[in-house]
Amino acid sequence: MKKKSEYFLDKEYDSFVYGRDDLNFKDFECCIFNNCNFSACTFLAVTFIDCVFNDCIFNEAKINYVAFRTATFNRCEIKEVNFAMCDKLIFEVNFNNCILDFSKFYTLKIKGTIFTNCSIIAVDFMAADLTNVVFENCYLYRSEFDKAIANKADFKTSFNYTIDPSKTKLKKAVFSLNEVKGLLFKHGIMVS
Repeated sequence: MKKKSEYFLDKEYDSFVYGRDDLNFKDFECCIFNNCNFSACTFLAVTFIDCVFNDCIFNEAKINYVAFRTATFNRCEIKEVNFAMCDKLIFEVNFNNCILDFSKFYTLKIKGTIFTNCSIIAVDFMAADLTNVVFENCYLYRSEFDKAIANKADFKTSFNYTIDPSKTKLKKAVFSLNEVKGLLFKHGIMVS
């Protein structure tokens, strides 16, 4: 017998530290989470619709069975989180001033996602659809874009990326002249 989900609408949660199963089988719509810690969570059948997360911590959270349907993350720590296992139906997220280091977006369709002022160190974007994604002033050191579709993606204000154009679709993607060296690394070409 399938467990019925609890539904929460227009609620605000401040400074909660959630345990392993605290959020399981819950649906949140138009909710705001402030200074909450989700790191211990092992999510099961959780849905966030039009939710905002401010100053929250998700480090190493197991979000395998989570649906993010228009979620905005502001100033959150989201290290070593595997978004690739999230519900892919209407997966819409945006990140502002977040730390996403060592997280995974492998094979996800995140068209039009906006990353603003984020640390994106060693993040896995392999085989992801990054069409029209904006990386605004993001630090992309060692992030992996192999087999990704990054057509019309905007890297213009971001830095320290290494992308192999022979392994990543980059049609009409935008880059700054200062950082174009990140596209030429494999050829041993020096740009100064």
